[in-house]
Amino acid sequence: MNPWFILIVAGLFEVGFTTCMKLSEGFTQIYYTLGFLFFSSLSLFLLNKAIVKIPLGTAYAVWTGIGALGTVLVGILFFKDPLSLIRMIFLTLLIGSILGLKLVSS
Repeated sequence: MNPWFILIVAGLFEVGFTTCMKLSEGFTQIYYTLGFLFFSSLSLFLLNKAIVKIPLGTAYAVWTGIGALGTVLVGILFFKDPLSLIRMIFLTLLIGSILGLKLVSS
């Protein structure tokens, strides 16, 4: 399977575990705590698979970038986190950085 696809899925699972972490209310809600454990385990497992073919620094930066971008969007859409022009500018820069790392990686 394509290591970049695996890395993207790992980043999406990162969004899942950060969302579950928020919903777990300090790990006091058992189902969200279990969701956190499930998604974080899958995310790290897939990240580990991706770094076999993708350089570690690149993979980690892309993984955290996808997770950060997705988590910010979840926060805006579901948790009423603030949306401002400056946040959108920096999110756009983050997307550009993720794409740039993909383009310059062998």
